[in-house]
Amino acid sequence: MNRFLPAPVRRLAALLVLIPSCLPAARAADAGFAHRAEVQSFIQQLVTHDKFDKAYLERLFDKAQPQPAVIAAMKRPAEALPWYKYRPIFLTEKRIREGVVFWKQHRAALERAQKAYGVPPQVVTAIIGVETFYGRRMGSYPVFDTLATLGFDYPPRADYFRRQLAQFLLLARQEGIDPLKPKGSYAGAMGQGQFMPGSYRHYAVDFDGNGERDLWNDPVDAIGSVANYLARHGWQAGGFVAVPARVKGKGYERLSSSVKPQLTPKMLAAAGVRPGRALPAEGRYALVGLQLRQDSEYWVTGRNFYVITRYNASALYAMAVYQLSEAIEQAYRHPAGAAEAAGKHAP
Repeated sequence: MNRFLPAPVRRLAALLVLIPSCLPAARAADAGFAHRAEVQSFIQQLVTHDKFDKAYLERLFDKAQPQPAVIAAMKRPAEALPWYKYRPIFLTEKRIREGVVFWKQHRAALERAQKAYGVPPQVVTAIIGVETFYGRRMGSYPVFDTLATLGFDYPPRADYFRRQLAQFLLLARQEGIDPLKPKGSYAGAMGQGQFMPGSYRHYAVDFDGNGERDLWNDPVDAIGSVANYLARHGWQAGGFVAVPARVKGKGYERLSSSVKPQLTPKMLAAAGVRPGRALPAEGRYALVGLQLRQDSEYWVTGRNFYVITRYNASALYAMAVYQLSEAIEQAYRHPAGAAEAAGKHAP
């Protein structure tokens, strides 16, 4: 570089030399998802197997915006908390009171869902309460952008989210939804019951018979869909969910830690587990331990508890739903008892 040029001019010239090397990266960042090789392959699969229009999909992916916040959220899920911190998020007087309000407002739909699917009103209400605070917090992330980000920029679960992205596009076509408009959770879950796209396609129902399966704006559809989901995953009407238990000695540590019921009452007894009430001898059960501040508490759980984990594969989640459902029912039957219900089984 000419040393006789003024210093400011020399600095500007040096910067201009560097600009060409930055241009490819800048163009790549501005190009959107559509120009990435793995996205082109994904698009081609949809064109080949599901008869999508390639130009239409490329326009969608060009408009998609990466969502770094969803990746950050995936790395700190609430289910990673210990039980004594997780429970107070959901077992609050307000959530119990609002659950009673929801039950009263939609009693006819909840009772009809129980007749159709065998799932009691308090359980359906509790799931909607845990998921979206009765439809008030359904998420603010663009679903298409979220699933594209997780499908192509989150390697730990990329395969799963690419499948959900494909399901979302199929759902949008099937239901006549603009893929760029729906909002949902940081994982791409949608509506009052927070259904992932595959679940929406396969388990959502038009429970009010108006010709639409609308889980965002129609609580009756949400109620029927949650009940149908649980029933299709094996919910047993009137079946056992969970009961507190005491443990004696260390024999229980040799039992399976799976929430899938596979333990007999004899196996539990031999391991020093004492349920709070007698269990049917023919049933199968699991033992769930929940972390307290200084110790742990234990529950014997059954088939219906396991079914709740099919909604969210977490024993913490299932226990929060179960305890909230019990608290809502108690407050529904005894209106002055929301505070007492919130404190029941508290760590």
